[in-house]
Amino acid sequence: MEVLKFKTVPTLLLVGANIAMYVYTSLLSGNFVSMSQDVLLEYGQFNLYVAQGYYWQLFSSMFVHANIVHLASNMIFLFVFGLRAEDLFPTTEYYFIYFASGLAGNLLSFLGGRRFFYNRTSGAIFGVFGANVIFLRRAVGQPIAVSLMYAFLFFVLTVSAGTNIFAHLGGLVTGLVLGYFLAGAKKIIRVRSRYGV
Repeated sequence: MEVLKFKTVPTLLLVGANIAMYVYTSLLSGNFVSMSQDVLLEYGQFNLYVAQGYYWQLFSSMFVHANIVHLASNMIFLFVFGLRAEDLFPTTEYYFIYFASGLAGNLLSFLGGRRFFYNRTSGAIFGVFGANVIFLRRAVGQPIAVSLMYAFLFFVLTVSAGTNIFAHLGGLVTGLVLGYFLAGAKKIIRVRSRYGV
């Protein structure tokens, strides 16, 4: 009898972690549609608290969303970009890109000087996007400038009122740098074979 093997899907685990955090903070807030200010101050990134030693907020805020609409939109982008990243990077590298980009976005937000940000998931997602873009462009032999132009265009198109530009920029730049250096010769050959390029 053939033994069934279950493959771990990194993207689904990350999406699940974000949803679980939202359910938890919703229960604390007593509201499933949006989070209370007290909960956001506790689990989001409040820069005044971070400066006083609440460094864990740089990590917890990666999974905090202020409302259900923001959660849904971020999870759609994470699912789309994450599935492509699973094709391009081993699981450990994928997770490294995600968390390093999210942390970079948080740190840049902290250095940016604003007191309070509740959500840094977008920094991690932008990092995954950036890593995908630059890796694929290298794989098909296109100039790196094309990747940078495409990434910058996406960055500009996603800026709107209330957007945390620091998180997006920090995550995107980190993802681009990591994607470039993780694109070794073996991986490029594998990707070219997979996509017929």
